[in-house]
Amino acid sequence: MTTAWTMARRAARLNPSTIREILKLTELPGIVSLAGGLPAADGFPVDAMRAATERVLREQPREALQYAASEGYGPLREWVAGELAAQGLTVDAAQVLITTGSQQGLDLVGKVLIDPDSRVAVESPTYLGALQAFAPFEPRFVAVEGDDEGPDPAALTAARGARFLYLLPNFQNPSGRCLSAARRAALADAATAIGLPVVEDNPYGELWFDAPPPPPISARLGDGAVYLGSFSKVLAPGLRLGYVVAPKALYPKLLQAKQAADLHTPGFNQRIVYEVVRDGFLHTHVPAIRARYRTQRDAMRAALARHLPSGCRFNAPAGGMFFWVTLPQGLDATALLPRAVEAGVAYVPGAPFFVGDAEAAHANTLRLSFVTVPAPLIEQGVRALGGVLAEALAAQEATQ
Repeated sequence: MTTAWTMARRAARLNPSTIREILKLTELPGIVSLAGGLPAADGFPVDAMRAATERVLREQPREALQYAASEGYGPLREWVAGELAAQGLTVDAAQVLITTGSQQGLDLVGKVLIDPDSRVAVESPTYLGALQAFAPFEPRFVAVEGDDEGPDPAALTAARGARFLYLLPNFQNPSGRCLSAARRAALADAATAIGLPVVEDNPYGELWFDAPPPPPISARLGDGAVYLGSFSKVLAPGLRLGYVVAPKALYPKLLQAKQAADLHTPGFNQRIVYEVVRDGFLHTHVPAIRARYRTQRDAMRAALARHLPSGCRFNAPAGGMFFWVTLPQGLDATALLPRAVEAGVAYVPGAPFFVGDAEAAHANTLRLSFVTVPAPLIEQGVRALGGVLAEALAAQEATQ
């Protein structure tokens, strides 16, 4: 007799990551991957990590290898609170929950705040990983429309009654846009006026090229905001270390959800990271990452200007890791991806970053990442992409 497994309803809402499926294509020989949003591996602080690991194992080996507090390593939580205070947030270390990557923070927020059929407001487009994290809890997503400056504050009226608004104000994945101080203030005021909580996600804020971004929206919202951060982009993603800053009324439930998920984030990793950052290491390390990424951003901007056919639009980001490209109407970035791979380049189609009807309406968008590819390969990949798009446009014109 064959055993029949009955899956939970939420299992049907678990879908593979479009980006991670595309990353499999990059393993093929000869492919220039402009797809994955991975930090540049040669920027990982290997020597600092090695020294910190040796120090932890020498000075506190048993504590580091033992079970740990679910809230996280106390000195690291204090460090996070201090860093955020310098950015304008009023944070007590007791509000900081260390998570297994900021992706876990999204999952915990979903578990605690979303009921089946409740409404969750998101930018249009928004981070695909957040949609994946929230979807199993069966929300109804509400797209908040906007422009190149970000979500339109007036459009928040459509989100009245939603459980929260999810935002990435700094160098957003996928669009690369960064909200101005004026837009942040207007969004905070609009959210406050209708009692809409905000979940602010900030994995890219330190990766600015010319000037730091404005203070967090959360600084204006007090107990009306949850703030998420990550060590993945400034140190190394393999550590799987992030954090959630929550209002005191919400923190206990997030902590209980964390305990149920994995007891605690690896204490060994937390102690290593604290040893690395405690004396100001990031203040010298991150500028070197910014300089590298700025050079690659400039290389991609120049290559796109040279090789994209007429009718394509893009905005050069002021930080982060991504370009957002809009193709002429009628071109479908998902349908064109196999041809691009045949030509030797991979990208991420833009449609999955939208919710509802907007997904089909934005089939002519795509995301490009520039941080893991040296300038000569950026040129090669964008040239190949331009050729594929030119052929598609020529075929489109021939049928009209």
